[in-house]
Amino acid sequence: MLNIADMLYRWCREARPFALATVVQVSGSAPLPPGTALAVSTDGEAVGSISGGCVEGAVYDLCRQVLESGEPPVRARFGYSDDAFAVGLTCGGELEVLAQRIDPADRPHLTTALEDVLAGLPVAVAQVVDGPRHLLGRILSVLGGGNAYDGTLGSQRADRAVATQVRGLLRAGRTARVEVGGDDGTCPDRLTLLVHTHAAPPRMLIFGAVDFAAALSQAGRFLGYRVTVCDARPVFATPARFPYADEVVVDWPHRYLEATEVDARTALCVLTHDAKFDIPLLRLALGLPVGYVGAMGSRRTHEHRLERLRETGVPDEHLARLRSPIGLDLGAHTPEETAISITAEIIAHTNNGTGLPLSRVPGPLHGSVPVPRIPSSAALLST
Repeated sequence: MLNIADMLYRWCREARPFALATVVQVSGSAPLPPGTALAVSTDGEAVGSISGGCVEGAVYDLCRQVLESGEPPVRARFGYSDDAFAVGLTCGGELEVLAQRIDPADRPHLTTALEDVLAGLPVAVAQVVDGPRHLLGRILSVLGGGNAYDGTLGSQRADRAVATQVRGLLRAGRTARVEVGGDDGTCPDRLTLLVHTHAAPPRMLIFGAVDFAAALSQAGRFLGYRVTVCDARPVFATPARFPYADEVVVDWPHRYLEATEVDARTALCVLTHDAKFDIPLLRLALGLPVGYVGAMGSRRTHEHRLERLRETGVPDEHLARLRSPIGLDLGAHTPEETAISITAEIIAHTNNGTGLPLSRVPGPLHGSVPVPRIPSSAALLST
């Protein structure tokens, strides 16, 4: 639902009831991921998309039905159809939708959560997508990435159990399904929730104020990263040379990396291919819990770099994390083409992609792995 936060917030501020249809499960080549939503207001205005057009009309009608009847949330499943006049997905996938009526006056915490999303603050909204009928569609919001939460799933124990797991997903910036309950410690009813997250943008740290860094900073920003360019040479590390970077830092790369915050979504791109910068930087970077570490240079440079890193005591399991030479083999030559090569590898690495042409990869285009399920705290304790 957070993909249409701006319009939902407007409707909430205007106290306009609306119907919300959320993709809660996908399989095969479904075009959009879980958490994507379409909403319809009382005057028939629609916003968002859940299938790229295949079943929008049917979902719109379902929303109008839920909105006008005031009936409890309704689940609907849409699968493959090769009939041009039938309702179904032409891409061969399958998706499940939960449609529910939202009355903003009854859920003031949702308005607050949407407001925080638009302000760029970290927010997670947990929505019951499977469980007892009277709890279906219930919403609990976790705000600010801290301890505050609002809304209820029916009991304080369930609220606390869900809020604890939601905070972990919020820190990781992940949308996922969470299962809780089925025990006396949380709540007797077993619930499945879809947690929608809006976290701070992931970081891309580019070391080396070179032409390739200028192109890569533009590509990184286009992909939604918060981009930092760092170089120890003040004559090259200037905002004027890197207009697409969110910040340009003049500092020794390893010293800056020691002092800044990184997480599992952070991408580190080392473009200096100068040993006096690369070795201390990579020695530190390869031991950090970041998502991607890549370094520019020829194969010969890479081999010399590995030798020197081993001499400094970097273990082989850390060296195995290094993507070097950086990027995918696209035949890139220009800085712009190289930036596409690098970001393509980052995308493939992040999403466990093969990097092969889709024409050579069998199976669903969008993968068949469902949204991750996070086991309940009770299940974790029992394993």
